[in-house]
Parts: sequence; C-alpha cells; structure tokens
Amino acid sequence: MTETSGRAEHDSLPEIALRWHREGRGAALATVIETWGSAPRQAGSQLAISGTGEIMGSVSGGCVEGAVVTEALAALEDRRSRVLSFGVSDETAFAVGLACGGTIRVLVEPVGAGAEALPEAMLADLVAARAARRAVAMAVHPGDWSRRLIARGEEAALEARFRADRSGMEEDGRFIAIHNPPLRLIVVGAVHIAQPLLQMARLCGYDCTLVDPRSAFGSEARFPGERILDDWPDEALAALAPDARTAIVTLTHDAKLDDPAIAAALRSEVFYLGCLGSTRTHAKRVERLGAAGFDAAAIARIHAPVGLDIGAKSPAEIAVSIMAQITQSLRKG
Repeated sequence: MTETSGRAEHDSLPEIALRWHREGRGAALATVIETWGSAPRQAGSQLAISGTGEIMGSVSGGCVEGAVVTEALAALEDRRSRVLSFGVSDETAFAVGLACGGTIRVLVEPVGAGAEALPEAMLADLVAARAARRAVAMAVHPGDWSRRLIARGEEAALEARFRADRSGMEEDGRFIAIHNPPLRLIVVGAVHIAQPLLQMARLCGYDCTLVDPRSAFGSEARFPGERILDDWPDEALAALAPDARTAIVTLTHDAKLDDPAIAAALRSEVFYLGCLGSTRTHAKRVERLGAAGFDAAAIARIHAPVGLDIGAKSPAEIAVSIMAQITQSLRKG
C-alpha cells in the first residue's frame, strides 16, 4: 500500500508533505483554520509546499496562495509555525468567484525539527492512521504550539465534528483538523439504478464498488470504468470489510443475492444500509432476517423502501433519492 493509496492526490497532502520532507526537499503544511461563509475552501483545506517552491492543494481560490507560499518558505528557514490573516476586499473576492469579501486565517507549519514545527513522527503517525482507515483529529493550539492526535471516540465533544467532516476552531483555542477515512459506497446489483447512483456517489466523494456475480449484468460495457466484483455478495463484503465510513445499497430484488449482503452489512458498522423493494417486499425480508437471528434493533437500521420519498420514478430520480438519504444519514445520523 502506498502512502496515498485509496485517496485522490488532492486529498493526500499530509502524505505528500511527509514524502517531500523525507526526500530532503523540505515541506510545510498550510491549513485553513477560519474563513468566511462563501469561501471556496473550507476550514481544514490544505496546501503542501516544498522547500523548492513546489505546491499541491489549495487554501483559497487563488487570492492568497502566493503570500502563503512565501510565508511557508520563511517558516522552513526559521522553523517557526505561524497563523496568517488575510482580509479580502469585495472586489478581490468577486475576482476569484466569491459573492463577498471577508477574512481567511491560515496556519502554516514547517515539518521536522523546531520547537514550533510539526514533528515528523506525529505527521508519520497521522499518515499511518489515514492509511489504516482510522478516523483521527490533529489538534494544534496556536498559543503554545502544543499538538496531539485524537482518535475518534477519545473526546465526546468532537463527535459532531467527525460526523460532519467539519474541521475548525474550538472554544479552548485549539484548531481541530478532522481526518476521516474516505467514504465508500458498495452497491449490490448491477441494475439500471446503479448506473446513475455510482456516478452521483463519485461526485459526492465516494469510492465506489459494484458487486454482482451475474456477468451479463455487471459488465464493463454497462458500467465503464467502474470497479466491479463478480463474487457472491457475502464473499465480496468479507473482502471489502465495510466500516463506519461505508454505505451499502442492495438493488437486485433477488433474496439469494440481497440477503447475504444485508446480513453482512448488519454485522458491520456501516453508517447506511438501503434496500430496494416495496413495503410488502421488505416485510418478507424482515421475516427472513428475524428467522436468521437478527433482532428488531438491527433490522431497524435498514432503509427500506430505499431512498427519500420524493416521488422518484426514473432510475436517475431514484438514484437522487438514495444519494440524498445516504447524505442525510452521514451528516445527521
């Protein structure tokens, strides 16, 4: 597994900064810690800067990047972290696509040696947690530059931040950068609804997998570019190891395929399980699951009929309703 495996390059800034540092090029991380409501980059967005001026990522729509790079290079020289504040005028904001001006605050941290720097060992621990799909937060206090990694569940007050993927400043003066594992969607059943659903999920940032042992259904011709597993659903889910950042949707209408997937999902910590089928179909499903030993609380985790009730008719509309319900479950619980 590479340091950036499972993540797009723009979401691999800690990994890139660690690599640059270890290659001897030097590295600094710039992180948005506060911003105005209409900013193009939210709190937690990062820019990695090497000692030779290479950059990856973004902290704004382009209006402050140059100044941030200059300060990052200075930080690599004096080994001191700093917080930068930029006031953006209405005119400048409009030029980079914003409705209004405001203020953006950016934390700049050189990686490596220095009492105020981000220690290499701590950055390596963060990268290792990300590679292992462990949800962690990086806490830094600009007042004394104390830092620590916080595992999900370690501080109850941070649970809302983890659920909402929301980095930001705490009342105690700490900046909390949330590092959640990438979201995943596993779709069981290569039916028409799956086609727009997978496309929409990718746009929402999900790593998608389609499972269907029927080769005529789960073909490259019908799903170009998709990751398709032709294993039986229970075998596929055992290999995929769904976790609390995973959503599962079953679409086959065939109990021989759907039920093993549903059972595997109910034994996991998936945040969403949605199953296609009418109310009558779901009632029969509930009977089978009860006979298989699942209690009412477990069965209540299933969203069925799948999707929000928005009157959807076409496969694309049904996909919209499913994606909306997945988002609602992720953000609101």
